[in-house]
Amino acid sequence: MREISFDTETTGLNPRGGDRLVEIGGVELINHVPTGNSYHVYINPQRDMPEEAFRVHGLSAEFLSDKPLFEQVADEFLEFVGDATLVIHNAAFDMGFINFELEKVGRRTIPNTQVIDTLEIARRKHPAGPNSLDALCSRYGIDNSKRVKHGALLDAEILAEVYLEMIGGKQRALILDPDEEDGLGGSGDAGSEPGELGSFNARARPVPLSALLKDDEFTAHKAFVDGMGDGALWKKYGG
Repeated sequence: MREISFDTETTGLNPRGGDRLVEIGGVELINHVPTGNSYHVYINPQRDMPEEAFRVHGLSAEFLSDKPLFEQVADEFLEFVGDATLVIHNAAFDMGFINFELEKVGRRTIPNTQVIDTLEIARRKHPAGPNSLDALCSRYGIDNSKRVKHGALLDAEILAEVYLEMIGGKQRALILDPDEEDGLGGSGDAGSEPGELGSFNARARPVPLSALLKDDEFTAHKAFVDGMGDGALWKKYGG
């Protein structure tokens, strides 16, 4: 399952009133695990930057003046998104801008069925609020100290952590049976007794872990296990 934690920055609140996109950021998740793959682009809005918007994200019209137009990045953006689900905090806002811009340049728009709104999830889980991204970071103990100003890629990275906390994603990522799509955990083999581990086919990590043992340490350990005799339990685990 491929998802993209996603955020935008804009010149204001209303795309149909003349406001435009100025930044897009997305972070890829596969089966609720960040892959390290991301998408980020600044966009020339071809207009001035209102002071209120500048105070939020710090992107000036001068800084954006040599950046590509949305039409120039629309195809690469859609290619990155593909059929992945977009995970967005307050999705109506970001998708209003994205689909307005896509429609404006004659590209396909992204349907609501391809979007998860984490604000809606947060409101269901925490009806008393507050449910801003900063408030959720505080609630879940997520470090957002670098978020001095809003930035699409940084906010997408933070949102990915918040999203995984809200859905129990860190636990879901530990599921070893690839048939357990709901992430709620299975019992392994149908014949397993309660409290026993069944047989699982472990998924390969998106990025393999680096070895912790040096070659001489591994050689010394192997020699130690060999000295324990053929019945050593360690030999069952490739010691």
